[in-house]
Amino acid sequence: MYRISEFSKITNLTVKALRYYDEQGILVPSHRDSQNGYRYYSEEDFKRAQLVALLRSFDFSISELRDVMENFDEDTDLAYFLEEKKAMIEHKIEKEKELLKKISLYIGPTGQKESPMQYKIEVKRLEPVMVASIRYQGLYSEVGKYIARIYKAVKGNAGGVPFNLYYNEAYQEKADIEICVPVKRYIEADGIECRTLPAVERAVSTTHQGSYSQFNHAYKALLDYSRAQDLKLLTPSREIYMKGPGAIFRGNENKYMTEIVIPFA
Repeated sequence: MYRISEFSKITNLTVKALRYYDEQGILVPSHRDSQNGYRYYSEEDFKRAQLVALLRSFDFSISELRDVMENFDEDTDLAYFLEEKKAMIEHKIEKEKELLKKISLYIGPTGQKESPMQYKIEVKRLEPVMVASIRYQGLYSEVGKYIARIYKAVKGNAGGVPFNLYYNEAYQEKADIEICVPVKRYIEADGIECRTLPAVERAVSTTHQGSYSQFNHAYKALLDYSRAQDLKLLTPSREIYMKGPGAIFRGNENKYMTEIVIPFA
């Protein structure tokens, strides 16, 4: 058995770290003296300490370490946990890339903050339209997988550009969203509803050019106009994607064109 100071030396883990891992249930010594509370570590503890050191070098958090150590045994494939961590890191990298794109878009190519575009507001009527749609409660980032399902079912019967209906009055991280693709004829497919949306008699509308991350400026322009005209805005709002990313390539975000329409009373 090894005293904590000896165990620290052979594991390259500080005494402070060993005490902390003990408190967290990550690396509990095999024996503790009932009289003085001294910790004593075994050969098996040494193997576990090596695993802890390895996982810490891979930036496993304390909660992740605890999860691994509670479920790890000789028969467990360590690669399973590492694959999960790898997937988490890749996801984080993608989120960081998106954040970098937002920052670059905000400051612009000259290194100066971009000025919000000027929005022309129109009052218009929307005609009835038959759509194939999927309505779900979830993240905005999930839209892509649902719209792909709709186009797969619709095939060559799409009758216009896609649009989304948003049923929440306020921003929600998990929103009530209906993805719609106009169709030329009635479509029957599992999990997809085909119906005719009624006309919208009165709505305010504006067109946004550029990244979807800047939509808030367009919504602000519509809200400011509606307040000035004493209009009561209704749900669902509608985002019509006149030009956007393709099925494979995202294209130039600066050239995306989206019409945003909000009904009013």
